[in-house]
Amino acid sequence: MPEPKPQGLTIEPIKGKDVPVLLSLIRELARYESLEDRVTVDEEALRTSLTGPRPAAQALLIRLDHQPVGYCIFFTTFSSFTGRPGLWIEDIYIQPQARRQGIGRAVFAFLGRLAREIDCGRIEFAVLDWNRPAIDFYRRLGARRQDDWDLYRLDGSDLGRLAGPE
Repeated sequence: MPEPKPQGLTIEPIKGKDVPVLLSLIRELARYESLEDRVTVDEEALRTSLTGPRPAAQALLIRLDHQPVGYCIFFTTFSSFTGRPGLWIEDIYIQPQARRQGIGRAVFAFLGRLAREIDCGRIEFAVLDWNRPAIDFYRRLGARRQDDWDLYRLDGSDLGRLAGPE
């Protein structure tokens, strides 16, 4: 049986007017992860990417008693092995003062219902190896570390070099 949702909690898709709040929360997450220098997005790019004519991802704004306390950004993936979509959670962030109230579990339950609706085979996400509270939380949900995969990234000048001249 699912745990009850915390009183006063709302989880809703972001609207264009919510983008400034979302950007502020993204910066909070970056500070928490000591990655603030990597945040280069501005409101317009975020608005276009999340609410424009061809959204690259979806975002949820999490409020407790009408006050923003977190967000989640996710998008669909596809498994060639199963022939089914999946959900990739890019970010999930709950402000420290709002943690340990069942909000994270409620967000994952929300995503679980969405995944079931669109016939997803899985929900996946990455977690920094030093973030023990998050790792412990995900394990309590039943998530398992994928030891047989390493995450790689091409970005910045490496991506530019790969793509070649414009």
